[in-house]
Amino acid sequence: MKKFTESVSFDWRLYRQDIAGSIAHAKGLAKVGILTKAEARKIERGLRAIERKIDAGKFKWDPGLEDVHMNIEAALVRKIGVAGKKLHTARSRNDQVATDMKLWVREAESQCATDIRDLQLSLLLLAERNANVALPGYTHLQRAQPVLLAHHLMAYVEMLWRDAWRFEVFESNLVECPLGSGAIAGTTVPLNRGYVAKLLGFPGVTQIPMDAVSDRDFVLEFLAAAAICGMHLSRLAEDLILWSTVEFGFITIGDAYTTGSSLMPQKKNPDVAELVRGKTGLLYGKLVAALTIMKGLPLTYNRDMQEDNPLVFDAADILQSSLRVMADMLRHTKVNRHRCEAAASDPMLLATDLVDFLVKKGTPFREAHHAVGALVAESEKTGQPLPRLAGKKYGPAAARVFDLRRALAARTAIGAPSPKNVRAQIARWTKIL
Repeated sequence: MKKFTESVSFDWRLYRQDIAGSIAHAKGLAKVGILTKAEARKIERGLRAIERKIDAGKFKWDPGLEDVHMNIEAALVRKIGVAGKKLHTARSRNDQVATDMKLWVREAESQCATDIRDLQLSLLLLAERNANVALPGYTHLQRAQPVLLAHHLMAYVEMLWRDAWRFEVFESNLVECPLGSGAIAGTTVPLNRGYVAKLLGFPGVTQIPMDAVSDRDFVLEFLAAAAICGMHLSRLAEDLILWSTVEFGFITIGDAYTTGSSLMPQKKNPDVAELVRGKTGLLYGKLVAALTIMKGLPLTYNRDMQEDNPLVFDAADILQSSLRVMADMLRHTKVNRHRCEAAASDPMLLATDLVDFLVKKGTPFREAHHAVGALVAESEKTGQPLPRLAGKKYGPAAARVFDLRRALAARTAIGAPSPKNVRAQIARWTKIL
């Protein structure tokens, strides 16, 4: 039974938050006269000593004491005696764990936002170093129109910005401190909850204890943000995997981030990107598991809820390590300009520009689209280059449409990939980041 119900094997990671909450609680008890100031100081010194011991890896966790909270409290009582037994006055493990989890998630969200910005910087640096490199843009994984590589990379900078924003918004939602809610209905002890909340960095306190002790929305929000960010990382990983193949050859990933085959000596496998892509599935699983755990629980606290702890811890570890390794890998990724440019020079990529040319001459779009489609079919059937066919039918000006650099320079609308626009975006994001 002890082995089945214990949680200290994973919730020991809350020790810093638990100690911070206990110190604040002790000061709150002293403020209303439940503890003397000397007792509160004695409790704080004892807890700080326990924290240092845990930091040093010398604390022995006892599964028989069930969780991180009881382990620390028992150690405190052994260390300072009777004063330690007074610490749990006017609180329950229900409001204690809710507070610890809010503190932990708040820190995790802040760290994730920091790691996201570091990855954005890596993308930005790669874009800046290769600002003029053109390559095909794709839809349906088929060549569509030419873009600049930097433009492609900046799309991920934009995605990641939304991810950082999500973590920061969810972090800003963690404004109410549950400590003092008790098990379900508060306490008869006249606590100054606002004082304790301020000590822990919360602007306010929760109002309804039944919700406060059973709320795990902040956990679900963290896991949802992590899953969405993981999805963006997986999409980036997929692009990098494709680009690193012999068939594409657009990039070369540094040897430290690839592995060889156990059988085929010529192989260079993009294992880091593949693992990041795979770990996204784990992030999805954490979110779905937490939603499923919470979906049928009556008010208020139920033991099921301890199972959210490893989900959050694992998700944070997976996401933060993925962000960091991707950022580092991109700093050691080389762009093969000649392969990118060769692919981008396919005249078929500028068929739409020929449509635009005809539209500007007064041809209705649908007619222009049909006419250029016919030219494309003729080019594929006869093997004649599309620019030559266009020049024959519509004159030399039509053939000049297929000049890649000219075509890119003409893309001047907001967000379009002209070199000028892309440089402006790089400058904008450099300033932001």
